[in-house]
Amino acid sequence: MKYDVVIIGGGPAGISTALTARKAYPDKEILIIRKSRKTIVPCAIPYIFGTLKSVDKIAISDALLEKNDINLRIDEVTRIDCSQKYVELASRERIEFDKLVIATGASPILPKIKGIKLKGVYTLAKDYDYLCKMLEEIENASTVVIVGGGTAGVETADDLAKAGKEVHVVEILPHVLMANFDEEFCIKAEEILRELGVNIHTGKTATKFVGNEKVEKVVLSNGTEIKADAVIVSVGTRPNTELAKRSGISVNKNGIEVNPYMQTSYEDVFAVGDCAQKISFLTGEPFKAMLASVAVLEGRIAGANLYEKKLTSRYHGVVGSILTYIRGVAFGSAGLTEAEARKYGFNIVTAKAETVDKHPGTLPNASRIMAKLIVSKDSGVIIGAQIVGKTGVPELVNSITVAIYNRVTVSEYVEMQAASQPWLTPSPLAFPLVIAGMTILRKLRIL
Repeated sequence: MKYDVVIIGGGPAGISTALTARKAYPDKEILIIRKSRKTIVPCAIPYIFGTLKSVDKIAISDALLEKNDINLRIDEVTRIDCSQKYVELASRERIEFDKLVIATGASPILPKIKGIKLKGVYTLAKDYDYLCKMLEEIENASTVVIVGGGTAGVETADDLAKAGKEVHVVEILPHVLMANFDEEFCIKAEEILRELGVNIHTGKTATKFVGNEKVEKVVLSNGTEIKADAVIVSVGTRPNTELAKRSGISVNKNGIEVNPYMQTSYEDVFAVGDCAQKISFLTGEPFKAMLASVAVLEGRIAGANLYEKKLTSRYHGVVGSILTYIRGVAFGSAGLTEAEARKYGFNIVTAKAETVDKHPGTLPNASRIMAKLIVSKDSGVIIGAQIVGKTGVPELVNSITVAIYNRVTVSEYVEMQAASQPWLTPSPLAFPLVIAGMTILRKLRIL
């Protein structure tokens, strides 16, 4: 059997590729091959415990594929022959292709901790059946220890606390969220988590999981022992590149090597999503961005450019825009943090501004919003921003992402007109990123 386009993997990257290819090339036969019987919304995994209380509620209906005339096979690809242009399935069937897209995603990292294979130790694996089993067992747990204080870890902690669990978060860095935010934002996140009853253990590692057959406690690097009915390990993910590597496709430690059109070392083979390498837009260095938003973007690029270069704008790398949400408070970041900018040798100037998210601030439910802007001192170009608040954060993060991609200077940014409305935005006299930008202009002696 032969298809024009074969996509290995049915997550956000694979679906995005298929939907874009269907629009760009309506006459092509498209096939998605995936192992899982159901696809889930990966970013919603933390909310199966206390909010949704179900894995089915984060499942993506296959009706979307059927509606767009995209074929689906539940099977596993065990081999790719790039020269003869076919894939071999676990069922021994061979499927020929004209264009192939690898969207095999990533798998949770399992650190070398004694006892990690004990029953009751889980990861946030993007697998429907695995998550169903984990949810069923954690529902009966009283105390849950989360190893890893990144975005997924803190979101899971919030939702487990909502479910009435005693929750502990263990993070090796000085603060949670420190991979994506500067210290003042991390401290704010910790304050919210502690108000929810979450126990934070920063600057420590889990050295041992103890129990007979099932985990009973977690031992930390400082000797602290925490009772545990269940453990969730959330210390990052690793790209699934084994299949590509076995097939002779160029792979490095950061993922499958791709060009700006998402093509691999074989012209007719593409790679998208978590399995593909990422490059930072700002530094040109390898960049870890296992985000659905990035995966979907890469799927659009690959799907549009399978047969001809329909997207004229080349993909120049990842800005790293990210959002997380802790009990009604949103944290957003785009570009480099102050710490990252200094690490990479940027000569920078920064400023913060705080105001209320409505105007006047006497309107009901008005709340504080804080923003931080990071600018190259030499060029004046915006290279990063962070925002925390209850409303308006996603819009601000996305607007600053556009600014970074277009190398907008701080002078240009403060001169842009922005829409305002009393219930929806801060006062136009106090847009936080603009006020931070004005402060930077004064520091640069432009104002």
